[in-house]
Amino acid sequence: MTPLKQQIEELSELFFDEVVAIRRHFHQNPELSCEEFHTAEFICKKLEEYGIRFRSGVAETGIVALIEGRNPSSGCIALRADMDALPILEESDVPYKSIITGKMHACGHDVHMACLLGAAKILATLKDQYEGTVKLLFQPSEESYPGGAIRMIGEGVMDNPNPTHVIAQHVINTLGAGDVGMRSGAYMASTDEIFLTVRGKGGHAATPSQVVDPILIASHIIVALQQIVSRMADPVMPTVVSFGKITGNGRTNVIPDEVKIEGTVRTYNETWRSEVHQRIEQIASGMAKAMGGRCDVKISHGYPFLYNDPALTDKLSRLASEYLGADHVKELEQRMTAEDFAYFAREAPSCLFRLGIANEEKGIISNLHTATFDVDEQSIQTGMGIMAWFAVGILKEILMTSNE
Repeated sequence: MTPLKQQIEELSELFFDEVVAIRRHFHQNPELSCEEFHTAEFICKKLEEYGIRFRSGVAETGIVALIEGRNPSSGCIALRADMDALPILEESDVPYKSIITGKMHACGHDVHMACLLGAAKILATLKDQYEGTVKLLFQPSEESYPGGAIRMIGEGVMDNPNPTHVIAQHVINTLGAGDVGMRSGAYMASTDEIFLTVRGKGGHAATPSQVVDPILIASHIIVALQQIVSRMADPVMPTVVSFGKITGNGRTNVIPDEVKIEGTVRTYNETWRSEVHQRIEQIASGMAKAMGGRCDVKISHGYPFLYNDPALTDKLSRLASEYLGADHVKELEQRMTAEDFAYFAREAPSCLFRLGIANEEKGIISNLHTATFDVDEQSIQTGMGIMAWFAVGILKEILMTSNE
């Protein structure tokens, strides 16, 4: 019998054109967070075609499916793909350009779904050649807090059967097509949203002594809050405090009554995360009071930091080297971006790895979340194959451990 690895490689090549077409369908028909109804319908049709049983309507538009190999109760692992697009007007001139104005798959979720469907078809085709169960998680609303992961968990996707490991794939433009990236331990940051309302007393800009200027107060608050990173954070603890929106609604000669500031705080430690929230409250309120105004502080808790289980990540790195060759497995740097896959990582040992999609010769180098983002579609063959390979490899590890 042909070795399983070779069969996965051959099926990845055989199914490649179909899965590219699936990716292009998703790319042309993007849907935003919590709106993935047509996307979900398309996925369900494919699962039916592949003979894979599923449950739809999880967290409204999410889907959970099961592929059972021999002896299904011997172990269960989960593979996850996110589904939602972004509110970006696509600027790329490609045949599969988004047909929905102002909406675009600019973060590769179209690739994630296509690769998971490709892996699902491979795993369903080979189900008599491995033991255990693979659970597929098609997750909505990764881009919009509170995110679909925590909702799916709340609706029982980690039960019946309980996956002992969860694996997710995410594209990255800093690796070439054919490469994958791994990072053990803390990989992506927590993310919280900061909302400050600075209140003063408005008036004519020519009579500053008669006003309490919230614009001036706001500027001091923003500068003062940078001390959290430069003087309060442990130098070895990655921390970001950034502001992206200031709204004053005054005029050249009108000082407004209030200014609104919006930003984000990100880090890798839950204790420090809580302390940062307190420092923001203290500094912003104290600075405003000292200058004769006041500041209302609201901090919305977002996703926790993402921790890649070291033991699982090491196993996946070894499996990736076996499948692709060691030269194609890269070490990743920590990122201050965030992922709601972190919630799954709190439920079971998990790993989010990266799929390289760049090709400089083809000009495919744009960053995620940009209007010109695209992928070298050859990466899809790597993506679906390695997801299937990871699934059977980890199920084999589980079986071997249980038999010791």
